[in-house]
Amino acid sequence: MSVLIVIPARYASTRYPAKPLAALKGASGQSRSLIQRAWEAASAVSGVDRVVVATDDDRIKAASEAFGAEVVMTPDTCFNGTERCAAAYEALGSDAEIVVNLQGDAPLTPHWFVEDLVSAMKAAPEADIATPVLRCDGRALNGFLADRKAGRVGGTTAVFDANMRAMYFSKEVVPFTSETYDDATETPVFHHVGVYAYRPSALAAYPSWPIGPLEQLEGLEQLRFMEQGGTVRCVEVDARGKQFWELNNPEDVPVIERMMLEMGIE
Repeated sequence: MSVLIVIPARYASTRYPAKPLAALKGASGQSRSLIQRAWEAASAVSGVDRVVVATDDDRIKAASEAFGAEVVMTPDTCFNGTERCAAAYEALGSDAEIVVNLQGDAPLTPHWFVEDLVSAMKAAPEADIATPVLRCDGRALNGFLADRKAGRVGGTTAVFDANMRAMYFSKEVVPFTSETYDDATETPVFHHVGVYAYRPSALAAYPSWPIGPLEQLEGLEQLRFMEQGGTVRCVEVDARGKQFWELNNPEDVPVIERMMLEMGIE
C-alpha cells in the first residue's frame, strides 16, 4: 500500500507564533528549525513513497524548500492539521492508500512509531484512523502533572478499550490515579503521540463534518472522527529507551534540547 507523509505547518499559532521556524539546538551544538527536524524525522521512516510539508505561509515554504523539502500550499482557512492534510492530499492529486499526518511540532518522533502505525492500518481495514500511544513512565506523567499545575497545555493522554479502540483523548491527565510514581516506574496513563494515519475516504470527509462540542472543548482534532462515530485505533508503541516530547509552548524548547543532548541527536 502506498504511503504519503504530510507535515502540516502553520505560522500563526495562538500559543506559539512562528513555531515551525523555532530553532532547536542538537547535541553537536548545531541549530536547525523545528520544521526541518520534523521533516528529517519523517524522511527516516521506511516504506514511505512521498514526504511533503503542507503550509499556508510563504516564510515556512521558503525555509522548507531551502533544506530540500517538497512543499504544497494549502488554504489559510484550514482549522487544524487534519484539514490541512486533506487539502494537501487533494492539491497533490495523490493516490496514496494511507496518508500519515506527522505534525510539525513532534521532531523526536522515532521512525518506528510511524512504521508501526502504518502496519496497524494495513492489518485493521475497519479503522478510519490510527494513532500511536506510549505508556507513560513516572517521569513523563509527573511532567504532564507539572504542566497542568502551572496552567500549561502539555501532552495529550488517551484512553482505549480492550480492542485498542479509542474511547477518549484529553489534554487533562486521564485516567485519574492517586498513586505517585518514581521516574522509571510504569503508570496506567498513556501519552497520545501526535501522529495520525488516515484512510483517504475518511480524510476527504473530515472537513465537511461540523466541529463537535468535545473537539471544541479539548481542541483535539481526532475527536471529530469519534464524534461522527468513526473508529480510531490506538497503536501502542515502544519508546525503546528514547524520550519523546512535543513542542507546544516556548518553555518546551529547552526540554526538547535537553532530550536531544541526552540522546545524542545532532
